[in-house]
Amino acid sequence: MKSHTKTGLKKLTFILAALILVNLIGLFWFKRFDLTADKRYTLSEATRRVVKEIKDPVYIDVFLAGEFPAEFKRLQTETRQMLEEFNAYNSNIVFKFNDPMADEANADAYKQELIGLGFVPVNINQTVKGKKTQTQVFPWAIANVGKKSVRVPLLVNNFGNSSDQNISKSVQLLEYAFTDALTKLTTTNKKKIAVLKGNGEIGDKYMSDFLMAAKEYYTIAEFNLDSLQNDPVRVLSNLNHFDAALIAKPTQPFNNNEKYILDQFIEKGGKTMWLIDKVAIDLDSLQNEQQASLAFPMDLNLDDMFFKYGVRINGRLIQDLLSTPVTVQSQNGEMPVDWLYSPIIKSEENHAINKNVNLVKLEFANQMDTLKNGIKKTVLLKSSAQSKAVGVPIRVGLTDFTDGVDENAFKEGGQIIGTLLEGRFTSAFKNRVKPFQAQKPIDDGIPNKMIVIADGDIINYKYVNKKPLVNDIDTWTQQSYGNRDFLINALNYLLDDNGLVGIRNKNIELQLLDDKKVEEQYTKTQLLTVGAPLLLLLVFGLIYSFLRKRRYAG
Repeated sequence: MKSHTKTGLKKLTFILAALILVNLIGLFWFKRFDLTADKRYTLSEATRRVVKEIKDPVYIDVFLAGEFPAEFKRLQTETRQMLEEFNAYNSNIVFKFNDPMADEANADAYKQELIGLGFVPVNINQTVKGKKTQTQVFPWAIANVGKKSVRVPLLVNNFGNSSDQNISKSVQLLEYAFTDALTKLTTTNKKKIAVLKGNGEIGDKYMSDFLMAAKEYYTIAEFNLDSLQNDPVRVLSNLNHFDAALIAKPTQPFNNNEKYILDQFIEKGGKTMWLIDKVAIDLDSLQNEQQASLAFPMDLNLDDMFFKYGVRINGRLIQDLLSTPVTVQSQNGEMPVDWLYSPIIKSEENHAINKNVNLVKLEFANQMDTLKNGIKKTVLLKSSAQSKAVGVPIRVGLTDFTDGVDENAFKEGGQIIGTLLEGRFTSAFKNRVKPFQAQKPIDDGIPNKMIVIADGDIINYKYVNKKPLVNDIDTWTQQSYGNRDFLINALNYLLDDNGLVGIRNKNIELQLLDDKKVEEQYTKTQLLTVGAPLLLLLVFGLIYSFLRKRRYAG
């Protein structure tokens, strides 16, 4: 008896020692195991780096508490599990879920407060106890550190996708959404972007929303290429203090000094995003008695530079059957008419920049060619299969498409509008007389990236017919366009050194029910999901009871 007692005590002592040892090891060595096939709960290296650098408490409020339909319940569950993963790596990340509808007496006031802060709700239909109801859901979170706050969108609501597809895409982007918010809250050493002026670029009014969004990541400053006309070397030196340059819809030609300044900026590693129109035409020019104007080619004196870098913007306007209408004045007020010069681009999701981005709206977009020159090219924007490019000069009128169009003529399809270029760019002034003597000029640059988009109005997404959108929604298409997301992703990719944009490529496959099959096989589904477990439990109980009686029968 004593021998058994000693053996038991030894085992107990060994187990306690092992538990204490495991806990001590856990204090110094942290490891979580993700057994999912798609590694959905394994945070990327970029995310872990951002999370570990957080020193002050970050409080995250998620407005997804309450009872929802199955698809939103998935989003709720995945959001909670993702934040638990963040908290496991850094306890300074604290979160809680709030239900805006919990207090019925104050629910309406709370909803209006959230809407006023920019949290746009989503209406969902559900059946409760046989009664169909419509509920407003706020698929948002807000992250706070000190007095600084950042909104976190949790729902992707892309055109043409089913509810389940949008939920699946939303889950894929949860890690990016929260890491992006934490980056905005904690980044102190911001890179600098020069918004070029001096060549008739688009007004700040029309790109203010984009600039405000970009300021959350970068320091933005206006930069005039003609500020020191007699000292281009100084201008180049000043531009080199910036990490990137935005050239948005210039309308006046660049002289050779300005071109060489930009060329040398690129050769030395400066990133550039070009939003360029090759054709002179604008909706404002159609506001006359004829409601028409002439579209004609515009020479910005940039063709040789783009040719050297590997693209050519052509003087051809794109007409696309997948497009947004414009409004014209009639006796009964404003009315929408078909307008094929306003294509809306559905992303092919072939890159982190355009992945999970809603329709991108353009206006008088031009057609672009890519050229072979050793530079890697990725097409980011392309017109639909039912599109074509028309040459200029051409008369453009608001009533051009009111009598219908021949759809058989729109078979060219896939016109290139935006391209990412990556590689070592050769100077456009190589083996040419230089317009001025730069300090340490470079003819073959260091590895670099640039984005060229053949539409200056891509940044003017807050306005339709020069009128601001209400709540970011286009009245006629009922769409909130993805221009801002696309452009911000583009900038992040050009300037991202820590791999944040790469998180957008994470793929998560949710195993969703086929609603149509469930409806067709409702009785069979009920039997399998409810009846079968009960039957198995009954059989197990009978077998257990039989064996028990048999054992103790004697």
